Amino acid sequence: MERKKNVLFLCTGNSARSQMAEGLLRKMADDRFDAMSAGLEPKDEVHPLAVEVMREIGIDIGAQKPKTVDVYLGRVPVHYLIVVCNRAQATCPRIWPGLMEGNRYYWPLDDPAAVSGGFEEQLAVFRAVRDELQEKLREWVNGLKL
Repeated sequence: MERKKNVLFLCTGNSARSQMAEGLLRKMADDRFDAMSAGLEPKDEVHPLAVEVMREIGIDIGAQKPKTVDVYLGRVPVHYLIVVCNRAQATCPRIWPGLMEGNRYYWPLDDPAAVSGGFEEQLAVFRAVRDELQEKLREWVNGLKL
């Protein structure tokens, strides 16, 4: 049996977008991938609204923890790197040991944690980002030739 491919979702704070992507990929294709996430400057916890909107679709990311990219860089083989924020795209390492050409993706998504406003406004943005991630992941997984 072929080993699962490691997919690393990278963001700045590793508290919302990358955590939601990790949970989504686990739900969609856990038999094909090991989903991981990390941040360049990880926050102390996963954003509570990220946990809430994922719970709405039956995915529990409440036990996930923000991690620094150093946990993976040079220590864990990364087969696919998906960067989900502008800042991480501009500042993350360009060379990853073992990452093949063409297996680095950039999906610039709005940072739902940066949105101000009332609870319902913030929740709506988290849902929109979750749904966009879900669609991008569905297209990506279905388009891969493994």
